[in-house]
Amino acid sequence: MKNDLHQTHVLVIGSGISGLTAALRLAEAGVDVTVLSKEEDPREGNTLYAQGGIVTLGPTDSQKLLTQDVLSAGDGVSYPPAVKKLVAEGTEIVKTLLLEKVKVPFTTDERGELLYAQEGNHSRRRILFSKDQTGRAIEEALYKKVSENPHVHFLKGAVAVDLITTNHHSTNPLRAYEKPQVLGAYALLRAQGKVIPLFSRATVLATGGLGRAFLHTTNPSCTRGDGYAMAYRAGAQILNMEYTQFHPTAFYSSHMEDHFLISEAVRGEGAVLKTQRGRAFMEDYSPLKDLAPRDVVSRAIYEEMLKNDDAYVLLDLSNLSVDPKERFPYIYKTCLENGVDITRSPIPVVPALHYSCGGVLVDLNGRTTLGRLYAVGEVACTGVHGANRLASTSLLEGLAWGWFAAGDILAKDRLDDDLPFHEIPLWKEPAILEATDPALIVQDGKLIRSTLWNYAGILRTTKRLQRAKADIEYLKHRIDHFYKSTPLEDSVLGLRNIVDTALLVINSALRNRVSRGSHTILTDQN
Repeated sequence: MKNDLHQTHVLVIGSGISGLTAALRLAEAGVDVTVLSKEEDPREGNTLYAQGGIVTLGPTDSQKLLTQDVLSAGDGVSYPPAVKKLVAEGTEIVKTLLLEKVKVPFTTDERGELLYAQEGNHSRRRILFSKDQTGRAIEEALYKKVSENPHVHFLKGAVAVDLITTNHHSTNPLRAYEKPQVLGAYALLRAQGKVIPLFSRATVLATGGLGRAFLHTTNPSCTRGDGYAMAYRAGAQILNMEYTQFHPTAFYSSHMEDHFLISEAVRGEGAVLKTQRGRAFMEDYSPLKDLAPRDVVSRAIYEEMLKNDDAYVLLDLSNLSVDPKERFPYIYKTCLENGVDITRSPIPVVPALHYSCGGVLVDLNGRTTLGRLYAVGEVACTGVHGANRLASTSLLEGLAWGWFAAGDILAKDRLDDDLPFHEIPLWKEPAILEATDPALIVQDGKLIRSTLWNYAGILRTTKRLQRAKADIEYLKHRIDHFYKSTPLEDSVLGLRNIVDTALLVINSALRNRVSRGSHTILTDQN
């Protein structure tokens, strides 16, 4: 098959740990891969900013213990076969791929032995880390390795608009009788303002999360739910979108719009949450105190803030078991730049949206309910996380399912099949009725994020969710019209994806009346 800009064996949409892992395994088998990167720097994304680490098996650990901890955090919703596969095979991939092949520089002691961190709800020290910038260490090492492979082509500054499916886009009406298949994606070349079809024999969604659909988040600006929205519009099954995990400790500052993450590993090394009046409060909420699951800690902080009418709580590092400047240099530097010396003062923190436990439903090999479409990483719902993600399992899941999906493509997908690419039309530009107004885009985005935070955030009620649904559906009607009648720009596309993703979260939360894990729905007050 011709390997040019418009056609490739496999299209990978996203370039975090899951997308790069899939691309690397495919490319090393001689398969031509195009990696679509929304940003000019493909390293930009959630993986780059992951601080804590990646789960593996520690020195005194076992597969049974790790499996129990993942299932416990998932609060009865984790899919046991997926968890068992993650533990049995994922931890081995860490060794063979990250340690031996890619050579990620994880932190070691003076003898060169790997060090392991402790985080909330883990029964053992089992988390490999690279200071407090583990994601950056992994992302840069993987990106370097993938970039060296001649079978990989990076298409930078290009954002997927919609998946190309046989039932939605083919000019042959008989395709409607067949199982839908994904044949690639339409992509907007941002610099040129042009949309092109990218045809592929298998497509891997690795687009990351949805943090920017919420007002307060630890996620970078590119995490706006693109993959969930595209998959939903294409007809893929979506699951567990109500389970949105809030990280308990994001740096609070009244003049900062973005929230800087304070790794859970800080509490793992002995930091204690306190009210502004200096009272340690986590023992009131869990016998695990400050190392309770993230949903428990987030709700505890939220309730203490409400109870005391405070804008934040404090994370006290005075009894830390390590030197904070040595163990957490990035956190130390960033806090210092924002006026807090963590060697002398506690850190002001608040909860912020951090991770989506649900997503595009996939099987144990990353296959979605649409033919030739895979989903890996945060955009996928593998069943591992259930109702609440165990700390530092996200990088492992992304690594593992990126590997599994690539293996499945190599084993099962017929990469030389004759596919009906000729039936797919070029992108049709809409009749432009109005010019793009940046002020409208910014304001609508803020309204969506505020609505989701206030009515579908840490504590939910049916009335709040119904209000959110009504408000967002009204916005969606306006945004859909706006999308069809203005020049297509990345900001317009992002607004369309955020509103679709917000409704996925709201509708899932409305359907589920059971409080579990990261989804807490209270009884409405009369």
